[in-house]
Amino acid sequence: MLAPYLDQLNAHVEPGRAEQKAAYHKQSRVVLGVPNPAINDLTKAWRQALNLPERIELADALWQSDIFEARIAAAKLLTQARIRPDEAVWELLCNWVPEFDSWAIADHACGAISKRLVADPARLDQVEGWTRSEHMWTRRAALVATLPWTKQNTPKPDDLARRDRILGWAALYVPDRDWFIQKAVAWWLRDLSKHDAPRVRAFLAEHGEAMKPFARREAAKYLDR
Repeated sequence: MLAPYLDQLNAHVEPGRAEQKAAYHKQSRVVLGVPNPAINDLTKAWRQALNLPERIELADALWQSDIFEARIAAAKLLTQARIRPDEAVWELLCNWVPEFDSWAIADHACGAISKRLVADPARLDQVEGWTRSEHMWTRRAALVATLPWTKQNTPKPDDLARRDRILGWAALYVPDRDWFIQKAVAWWLRDLSKHDAPRVRAFLAEHGEAMKPFARREAAKYLDR
């Protein structure tokens, strides 16, 4: 099943791009050199042509190939707001999380995860377990996948409670000096500041001094605009 789809990816390889992408993303896995717009077009066509079980099977195969663009395509294939039933999709996405080792792949997969969290916020209970993982990329995913809760202008009470819950996770991350963790905290706060500046100001008043300076600056980027 996989070979024809890899052939389609290979048909969009641009000379010289593989070396550039491998260096930029610090990849040791195979990088084909396919631009993101081509991956977008391919996965859109695949979503339209395949039923849900076929999409899940293809996404799993693409991920298991461990090719850079194939893993990104796998995530894009499952990034959709309405998927019913979605339990098998959620299970597959969660199985990928411990294998995250690259921000680009992780971010695309977190985009798919975020859709499933919005569809069923009760899954935040499972994501909270990620915050205690020894695997940095899993901890980071807990914030990146919950970014939808930064974007609501008029959140309902339940969503405000979820927002505060995730801010609690971010507070627990503040002592972690890993750059990617600090960046994730800053990213969450920066996006939230566009819609809920008082909560970001309160967070920074309590925790800002303990954050790395670059993260504190990033978090406050839009507060005074």
